[in-house]
Amino acid sequence: MTHPESESIRAARDLYPGAPRRPYLNVAVRSLLARPVREACDGYLDGAMEGGPDKDGLFETVERGRARFARWIGADPDEVAWTRNVTDGMNLFLTALDWRDGDEVVYCPDLEHPANVLPWRNLALRRGVTLKAVPADGGRLPSVRMAEAVGPRTRVIAAAAVSYSPGFVADLAPLKEARDRHGASLVVDAAQSVGVLRTDVDRIGADVLAVATQKSLSAFYGTGFLYCRRGVAEALKPAALGRHGVIFNASETALPDADIPYAPGARRFDLGNYNYLGAVAADRALAMLESFGAAAIEDRSLGLARRLAHGLAELGLPLTGGAPGPWLSHIVTVGALGRQGERTVKDPALADLWARLKAADVVMSVRRAVLRISCFIHNDEADIDRVLEVAREWRRETAPPILSGVA
Repeated sequence: MTHPESESIRAARDLYPGAPRRPYLNVAVRSLLARPVREACDGYLDGAMEGGPDKDGLFETVERGRARFARWIGADPDEVAWTRNVTDGMNLFLTALDWRDGDEVVYCPDLEHPANVLPWRNLALRRGVTLKAVPADGGRLPSVRMAEAVGPRTRVIAAAAVSYSPGFVADLAPLKEARDRHGASLVVDAAQSVGVLRTDVDRIGADVLAVATQKSLSAFYGTGFLYCRRGVAEALKPAALGRHGVIFNASETALPDADIPYAPGARRFDLGNYNYLGAVAADRALAMLESFGAAAIEDRSLGLARRLAHGLAELGLPLTGGAPGPWLSHIVTVGALGRQGERTVKDPALADLWARLKAADVVMSVRRAVLRISCFIHNDEADIDRVLEVAREWRRETAPPILSGVA
């Protein structure tokens, strides 16, 4: 007998009008837009044509969205700030730290998106902070070696919960333990995890977590969230400050005379007027995701990814990292990892397969020279089977040699 929850999550696909049109397997870039989110945005825009919506109502939307995101990651609303994207969140945090000579940042730039590399490199140039770069373990985060690199001068350990390519789930436990031993802050890029994988900031040990809303949070570019643990946030003085980052006892124009009464927790990172359209979209999308439940979303997305990964492996295709293991997320990659920034496939056989998939109207992406296919609740088994059908036909026609993935 089918569990009602599984029926509900399967029906989620019906809320995405673009889903039946073609196999859209690219949530690692951005999600399709769901009908309830579009309707909420239409309501905002309709009101804007007549001089609305009322600003008090918009503030309520902002706070409701903040609270929804906080619940989603196991945090308090005061520990969440609205941002533009992951890069914005990272910079808001690192520029608020009181850096000292000899401070260190431990990270693995081999696997990180520029959002979790460039802010640290810029910091090293501007402030002389030492960057301790730990080489990747193939496509996996070298958690143990990173933990070993952490010392008494380490202020920050930076890592992605799921790498943007090859999309492996990171083992953050050794980093959490190293943080506890040395008093560093664990800073997590959650762009590829929050919304599709269950996330509890206490469980993973995140002191800071940054995310954008256009991927598996099912909203728009230009809107994001920054989580900052209360005890960490309240020791920080933001480099940029606006009226929403300060407590006003009277009118918002009644500026404090002396000391700045920073807003509690991460709210001090909120600046001026919010991206209200982005907030409307994020609030409605989070409400939709909440109705399905984080566990059901994760199970559905990972189930589709496993179906895809095992099917490609049976065809002899070189899954990055070899046979699927505990590192498998909702992202499946094929081929040997290339350099950062490579968005073309170097191997001629795989390049031909990519061309076949595009000709079949399969929407996916290439990152670091590997085929990257990502699953979400707007996908179904037919999407996966279409990819496998194209790959099977390609194998039958071309009989290319089997390539080796990343060990």
